[in-house]
Amino acid sequence: MPAGRTRTRTIVLAAVSVAVALGFAAVVAVPAAKDWFQNRHDEAASYSSGKEAKGDRASVPRWLPDGAKRIEYAMKTTGGDRLLKATLPSATLPPTCKPHKPDPAPKPPGMKSAWFPKHAEQRAAARCDLYYAYMEGNTLYAWQANEDWVAANKA
Repeated sequence: MPAGRTRTRTIVLAAVSVAVALGFAAVVAVPAAKDWFQNRHDEAASYSSGKEAKGDRASVPRWLPDGAKRIEYAMKTTGGDRLLKATLPSATLPPTCKPHKPDPAPKPPGMKSAWFPKHAEQRAAARCDLYYAYMEGNTLYAWQANEDWVAANKA
């Protein structure tokens, strides 16, 4: 084979290899970078009781009963978005929670977690301070919207 053809073949194979490598990197790296960028300010924690959760984080709502169990909590460090899941001693909302009126429509959670239901805003039955909430058996699901938090914290 002439030297010119071998060199051309080597250049074409190298170019194709680089293109394949870049394509693979884009398929893997771009979604990973996007996920990291969007979730880099998310924090999550699990607690065995409401008392433990409130003792560990000042941002956990004070209305959460100390006797609540199996707490899942997530928050954005750049604002007021929060998610909360807890097993309560009974199928009753905490006493500070008030029935939620359908208008205005509740804001959807501003973050996601594998343990928090999708479309939770469609089930909001109460307001617990700034949190929208509902019960599913003894399980409390609650979330706080950043907009509500900002409005409540304006000086």
